[in-house]
Amino acid sequence: MMIVPKLVLEPFVNQWAVLLTTYKRDGTPVSTPVSIVVEGDRAFIRTWDTAWKFRRIRNNPEVEIAPSTAGGKPTGPAIRAYARVLTGEESARAGRLLTRKYPILHGFLVPLIHRLRRNRTVHIELRPLGD
Repeated sequence: MMIVPKLVLEPFVNQWAVLLTTYKRDGTPVSTPVSIVVEGDRAFIRTWDTAWKFRRIRNNPEVEIAPSTAGGKPTGPAIRAYARVLTGEESARAGRLLTRKYPILHGFLVPLIHRLRRNRTVHIELRPLGD
């Protein structure tokens, strides 16, 4: 796995949403729009522990991300990335970054929904892959 420079993530810095493509065990791609925040050569997303995308990432951490509308319509080319589930302080930092970029959505609404559903919030780091 070769990590590429942070310039690859530059188009995602001001992006409200990206289309995250994960892969089923049989290789079938599944795309989902998610909020993203970029810090240097890494990007972060949030989901809950029972989400299918989280399960697919645990089985296969290679994903693709593409700029998109909030509804999931791609607006630019996809890049390949490696997804890593965060824990401890790394997870807390990712949560703070998402809250800073999306104060209402990730500072209030998403945590509320996760609590009401009794799900554990999971933060995932995305690092672009070189070919």
